[in-house]
Amino acid sequence: MGQGGNVITELTTDHRKIDALFEQIELQPVGDQRRRQLADELTVELVQHSVAEEQYLYPSVRRFVDGGDDLADKEIEDHARIEQLLKDLEGRDAEDDQFDHLVAKLRLEVAEHVRDEENRLFPLLAEVCTPEALEHLGGKIRDAKKAAPTHPHPAAPDTAPANKILGPGVGLVDRVRDLLAGRNR
Repeated sequence: MGQGGNVITELTTDHRKIDALFEQIELQPVGDQRRRQLADELTVELVQHSVAEEQYLYPSVRRFVDGGDDLADKEIEDHARIEQLLKDLEGRDAEDDQFDHLVAKLRLEVAEHVRDEENRLFPLLAEVCTPEALEHLGGKIRDAKKAAPTHPHPAAPDTAPANKILGPGVGLVDRVRDLLAGRNR
């Protein structure tokens, strides 16, 4: 995920990668197991991206942006809906009659969330933060994604400080689980 740089560049790069994964899923024949593999990749990207935003982006929005509490709360609510869809999708075979429906619903939720971040939240953050602060925040986001979980955990805390304390441990457990299941990237 991501390429480096400031937080807005980092997260926008993630958004494009997520869009590309949705497109790859849709290009596979219905019921093809490659759809399931791509959905697993998508899940990892979305979970790690969301966890990093919840740990570092939204606290910064709360601190620096006027009306930041409401903005951050709305984005966290979006994440909760997305994470529940990911949980519903997890473990479903590509041939499951709900698989394609869940992927389509997930894509709509993610697209709306991305539009809101890129068109509203990111410009507001860029107005109030120095380039150095945005760069520093980008580094924190990259570091958080490395330790973040790889599976959805809808019941896990999504606000600081609990998410920063528990997230890396859950991430470690998920990576061991992935290793044992052969779900390595």
